[in-house]
Amino acid sequence: MQDGRTTLSKFLIDTLDRRPSPHAGAGLSALLIDVAAAIKQIASALTRGALGGHHGSTQTFNATGDEQKKLDVVTHEIFVQHCEWDGLLAAMVSEEMDGVYAIPAGYPRGEYLLAFDPLDGSSNIDVNGVVGSIFSVLRRPDGDDADAACGDAAFLRPGHQQVAAGYAIYGPSTMLVLSVGNGTHAFTLERDVGNFVLTHTDIRIPEDSGEFAINASNERFWEPPVRRYVQECKDGRIGCRERDFNMRWIASMVAEVHRILMRGGVFLYPRDFRTSGLEGRLRLLYEANPMSFLVEQAGGLSITGRERVLDVVPRALHCRVPVILGSRNEVERIGRYHREHDRGEDKPYTSPLFNERSLFLPEASA
Repeated sequence: MQDGRTTLSKFLIDTLDRRPSPHAGAGLSALLIDVAAAIKQIASALTRGALGGHHGSTQTFNATGDEQKKLDVVTHEIFVQHCEWDGLLAAMVSEEMDGVYAIPAGYPRGEYLLAFDPLDGSSNIDVNGVVGSIFSVLRRPDGDDADAACGDAAFLRPGHQQVAAGYAIYGPSTMLVLSVGNGTHAFTLERDVGNFVLTHTDIRIPEDSGEFAINASNERFWEPPVRRYVQECKDGRIGCRERDFNMRWIASMVAEVHRILMRGGVFLYPRDFRTSGLEGRLRLLYEANPMSFLVEQAGGLSITGRERVLDVVPRALHCRVPVILGSRNEVERIGRYHREHDRGEDKPYTSPLFNERSLFLPEASA
C-alpha cells in the first residue's frame, strides 16, 4: 500500500512524460487522463442508482447481440464525449457500436486508438451489483493514409501491441487499475477532491491459489480439459490436488479479475459447444486483450486454453475468444490439460467419490 499521495496525473507524468518511450509515444498520459475523467463521471452516474432514471433495458441490442441496458448507452456516450475532442485519438471501437468511430472532421486526429467496454457486467445494475469499465489503447499504424489508419484493420492487431490497458471497478470505492507496460498499478478515487490516488503499486498475482471462478451452469457444454480441472478442484482434499478450493462467480469480468489481482485465483470463460467453432464468449479487443495485458504485467498468465491470448490476431472488431487467466501455476496446469487432450494423452476423469469400491482388497499377484 502507498501513503495515498501520488495522484494518477503525477504517476503518468513521471512514468511517461519524464521518461518518454518510443513504444508509447507522446500524448498517452493526456489520453489516459481523459479516460479517467470519463470514469469519474460514470462513477457519479452509477452512485445515483435508480434515482438517475437510467435503470432497465433500451429494448435494443448491440453489435454482438447483447441486450443493451440504458446505462450501457449512457456510459458509452460519456467515453466518447471525453475522448473525441482532444486531438489524441484517431478512432474508437466500443462494444456498443457496430463499427469503427472515426474522430469527426471538426476535431484533430491523433496517433492512438481506443477500444472500450463502457459498462462490463451491466446485468448486475438492477440488483446493485459490481460493474466496471474496460479499455485498451493502441498506436495507430504508421503511414499517411488517414482513412486506413482509422479503419477496421487498424484495430485488428494482437494484444501484445497494446501500449496501455486498464479497467475501472465501481464498488464500495471506485478504483482504476492501469498498466502502461511497467507493471500493474491501482488508483482509488478520492471523491472529496476528485483525484485518483495510487494505493496499490506493482501488483503481483500469487503463483498458486485455492480459488477458481467459472459459471458452473455451463458444465454440460465444456471441453474435457476444463471438466477435468474443475472436477479436481471440486474433489478438494480427497482428490488428486489434496487440498480444498473455493469457487466464485460474480458475472462481471472486472470483478473477477480484480479479485485475482488482489489475492490470486483463476478465471475461466472457456470455449464450449454452444458457440460456432468453439470460439468463446468474451470480446477480444476490449475485454480479453486489456485484461490479459494487466494480468501478465502482474506476473500471471492468460490463455485461450491452447495459446496466449495476447498473441491472437483478431479476425473482426467484435470477435470472441475463450479466456483462462490468473495465477501462473493454475493456468499452466489448465494449458497442460488442453495439450494432453489434443494429443489424446488424457484419461477419462473419474471422481474418487465414484470409484469402484469393495470390502475386500484384491489378492497380491504372485
